[in-house]
Amino acid sequence: MAITAAMVKTLRERTGAGMMDCKKALSETNGDMEAAVDLLRKKGMASADKKADRVAAEGIIAVAVSDDGKKAAIVEVNCETDFVAKGDDFQNFANAVAQVVLETGVVDPEQLAEQKLPSGQRVDEARRELIAKIGENVQIRRAELLQTENGRIGVYRHGDRIGVVVVMEGGDDTVVRDVAMHIAASKPAAISADDVPAEVIAREREIFTAQAKESGKPDNIIEKMIEGRINKFLKEITLLGQPFVKNPDQTVEQLLKEMDAVVNQFARLEVGEGIEKKEENFAEEVAKQAAAAQKS
Repeated sequence: MAITAAMVKTLRERTGAGMMDCKKALSETNGDMEAAVDLLRKKGMASADKKADRVAAEGIIAVAVSDDGKKAAIVEVNCETDFVAKGDDFQNFANAVAQVVLETGVVDPEQLAEQKLPSGQRVDEARRELIAKIGENVQIRRAELLQTENGRIGVYRHGDRIGVVVVMEGGDDTVVRDVAMHIAASKPAAISADDVPAEVIAREREIFTAQAKESGKPDNIIEKMIEGRINKFLKEITLLGQPFVKNPDQTVEQLLKEMDAVVNQFARLEVGEGIEKKEENFAEEVAKQAAAAQKS
């Protein structure tokens, strides 16, 4: 299995281990994230007491769209606190990164770090300067670039925390934005049932089968129950199967047919998605600091 920079970054965030150690652990475990975490712990490379204030789980989703409306970049840039995320320095940096993605087409965070801003400064140099200025960890977590030749691109941002880009053929500017808004709210995993990975369906089928067998009903009835649940599951997680947020009596598929439109691609990013946050008890933390101060 190919070990990506994103996988290495995720493991590093979870364990605090070095980048090369994380990459080696993922290689040894064939990309199994949980096994890699266990391996690092066994080798003593993970920092069990990694400070929560070093986890960058806040930030913004920045979007940049080309002048002709045929290309859009969407990026997640993280910091440690919501306060910093709202600051001009951080927001300007995130927007500049989105513009770099739009102009270069580079989406891999490690490669993106080596690209240059209009000032001639490397992205990573600007990131490090920002860290020194604001005093918080800053990371470019992920980026995507969507483009079309004959279609249109729609963008929807829910505040700074959720961003969606949709590539659509047909329809109009209103419907493409409405669909982008729907994706922001309903979080579909795929456009249609055909796009859902076979292993995802197989896992759900296994669960539904175990549940159905507990009913004690005949095998032919059980099979129908399983298929019914699978179909319901696919409607819930796919864009076309979901009820349209602005008109729940109509599915998104029905809306698109009515508007003679087709969604070819979409990207939805949400700040901090999948990052494990350590819950802090601030009263305990203050008490510990006070106790330490008395001893010193």
